Amino acid sequence: MSSSFLVAAGILLSRISGLVRQRVFAYYFGLESDAADVWSAGFRIPNFLQNLFGEGALSGSLIPVYASLLARGDREDADRVAGAVGGLLALLVAALVLLGLVATPLLIAVIAPGFHGEKRALTIEVVRILFPGTGLLVMSAWCLGVLNSHRKFFLSYSVAVLMNLAIIVTLVWFGGTTTLPKLVTILAWGAVAGGALQFAVQVPVVLRVAPGTARAALASVRHAGDVHVRTVLRNFVPVLTSRGVVQVSAYIDTVIATLLPTGAPTALLNATTLYTLPVSLFGMSVSAAELPAMSGESALNATDALGRRLDNGLRQIAFFVVPSAVAFLALGDVVAAAVLQTGRFRPEDSVRVWAILAGSAIGLLATTLGRLYSSAYFALRDTATPLRYAIVRVVLTTVLGYLCAIPLPHWLGIDPFWGTAGLTASAGVAGWVEMLMLRATLSARIAGIALPASYVVKLWAAAIVAAAVAWAAKLTIHMPHPILTALVVLGPYGAAYVAITAAMRIPVVPTILTRLRR
Repeated sequence: MSSSFLVAAGILLSRISGLVRQRVFAYYFGLESDAADVWSAGFRIPNFLQNLFGEGALSGSLIPVYASLLARGDREDADRVAGAVGGLLALLVAALVLLGLVATPLLIAVIAPGFHGEKRALTIEVVRILFPGTGLLVMSAWCLGVLNSHRKFFLSYSVAVLMNLAIIVTLVWFGGTTTLPKLVTILAWGAVAGGALQFAVQVPVVLRVAPGTARAALASVRHAGDVHVRTVLRNFVPVLTSRGVVQVSAYIDTVIATLLPTGAPTALLNATTLYTLPVSLFGMSVSAAELPAMSGESALNATDALGRRLDNGLRQIAFFVVPSAVAFLALGDVVAAAVLQTGRFRPEDSVRVWAILAGSAIGLLATTLGRLYSSAYFALRDTATPLRYAIVRVVLTTVLGYLCAIPLPHWLGIDPFWGTAGLTASAGVAGWVEMLMLRATLSARIAGIALPASYVVKLWAAAIVAAAVAWAAKLTIHMPHPILTALVVLGPYGAAYVAITAAMRIPVVPTILTRLRR
């Protein structure tokens, strides 16, 4: 079974548990409550640091060096590098957690400027609880980097189920007997417990596949001068900055959302949970699986092989992401209602999330393709180019996001809440600009890495026709529950898309069907 399929399977489990977590959260918190907004803003911090230091910086700096050493058979050097980086990362994270606990009030002023009074005080309390768990999540991401280099993909991506499970259990256990302001602080402690579980499960496997890492981690300061460790650290800073810029772009949306009416931050988080499903399941799975392989090809100067991997990955991503974008545009209300509509979460809240999903759909394909292009740069040890283009993206996101979210609804005379849809739409435009710049520069180094226009047109045509079939089912079949509605609408949509692309002889289809049968 292919590496990308294992990554996708692990991510699918974690994302399904994440959707269940969000549904349970919606049941107890609803959409328009201060406590929901506090959690939506505060929970961004662990996600931010995990993505920034772990899945972003480590994937782009550690894996290319570590995987190259493994490809050459230098296991002892590889384990020493991974262990030393892990030890140094632990020291850095410990300092950041301590700093975060002290500086939380200043941090809240930056990430949630629209929160005041009791709402601001509650956010400070929740963020301080979450910070230690954030450190554990970053170290869990270091485990992911080691395991991915050894092609142990499934565990590293499915282990996030434990975090979601801890949050779900906390909500179910305390949700019925605890008031909302108190429940959000208890929920933060449940998230910390989930982070600890996530790290603890991976450590034994890391020590089994890379036994030399423990000894090297204890002597990390002494190994900091190693030539390969220096390479990782030298690449870490620009990759960290590049990923940081991307994460800041997402944070800007959250900051602007706090200036909008109550419920906007929570609606944005709900939409983001749904939007990131195809990004993670298809974009991240292919990118994560291909990075170690592309790094090995780069180390052997096999540029043609690297280009073939990149082309195949782009085709796989587009096949799945194009119908995901069309589903968010045309059927986002069905998707949102099936996942979130329960308890305090009302049907009109599903429509609001749909609008934000539709905005997200604009840049969905560009974002996922951009992930793979960035991985190719990292495999080539080029961290500066993605950084430059990421800066362009964050500037566009900031300017366009503010204009579309704050003054535009006022100019149009509509409810300010709909500015959240403007946020995601403007971020999508910025994503297209970044992806096109990444592709143009990389094309000068590796030929034939742009998706053929005919291939993309066929996918969009198939998805649009399938959406028409789904709309017919939506208008003619009325079900008593949102989940049943999703089954009778989204089921035919997916079946129609696969049937149409198979009839068009899209080469990816037989391969995917074979893997699913296995």
